[in-house]
Amino acid sequence: MIYDLAICGGGPAGVAAGVYASRKRLSTVFITSSFESQSTVSENIQNWIGTVAISGQNLADNLKKHIEAYADDVVNIREDESVIKISKNGRGENFLITTDTCSYEARTVLIATGSHRRKLDIPGAMEFENKGVTYCASCDGPLFAGKDVAVVGGGNAGFETAAQLLAYAKSVTLFNRSTKFKADPVTVKKVMAHPKMRAFNNVRIKKIEGGKFVTSLTYTDDKSGADTALPVQGIFVEIGLIPNTVFAKELIDLNKYGQIPIDPRNQTTKMPGVWAAGDCTDGLYHQNNIAAGDAVKALEDIYLYLRA
Repeated sequence: MIYDLAICGGGPAGVAAGVYASRKRLSTVFITSSFESQSTVSENIQNWIGTVAISGQNLADNLKKHIEAYADDVVNIREDESVIKISKNGRGENFLITTDTCSYEARTVLIATGSHRRKLDIPGAMEFENKGVTYCASCDGPLFAGKDVAVVGGGNAGFETAAQLLAYAKSVTLFNRSTKFKADPVTVKKVMAHPKMRAFNNVRIKKIEGGKFVTSLTYTDDKSGADTALPVQGIFVEIGLIPNTVFAKELIDLNKYGQIPIDPRNQTTKMPGVWAAGDCTDGLYHQNNIAAGDAVKALEDIYLYLRA
């Protein structure tokens, strides 16, 4: 069977695309290893529009229920399969999507496989994940209102996270491993002007400690070699994202970060017939609502492409 569309990914972007594909009656193969995304680890997501608060696991469960409810005989859901390669078929007309268990042929492809956070690899980081250590400020930030928090990472993501936290945290301390911030100077200047904000360059987080929840972190000054313990109740890690795109590298030219470059007007890639949405792209902002919206945008364009 040759499908109209292959959707790769089961997070907010992939599911939004799948629901719209069903509504538009596009024969679709929907391939995902699971319906869990980066937000699954969050206990209380407060910015998923239309829902006051929801856990990350419940969000994943709801996404699965939503697409299953509308799949009908249009969307073939292939859960527990991982895409390992996408290529042109032998005739060069359609796309061959190879998974770890099967292969499928489709006229168009939407890549919505997201990314995963680069984890902090120090003592205590794993033990206190979701117990004060978090990788999603937009999901978990409000839970730390009135508390002393730390941000690890001196790039734009780190400073944007700090800016969010300053709206409700008692204090925000940012730690940067290199000698200079990688964030845009304008952003750095604006955030650092806040009276509750401070930052350290040339330091490394050494360990995280606590009881049921985080109570402190210890950092090392690379110049002096001195260790300092800082009482904090929350640690927000922003040391980079790793896009889940390795399977597409032979089909599409990825950027230096491994992201898929897209046209933000319609989510098209440089490969005709392939679209991408969500955290696997070079889009400027990465959040659940944005990923879902970008996927819907892509589906509208895919529909026009197929019906041209």
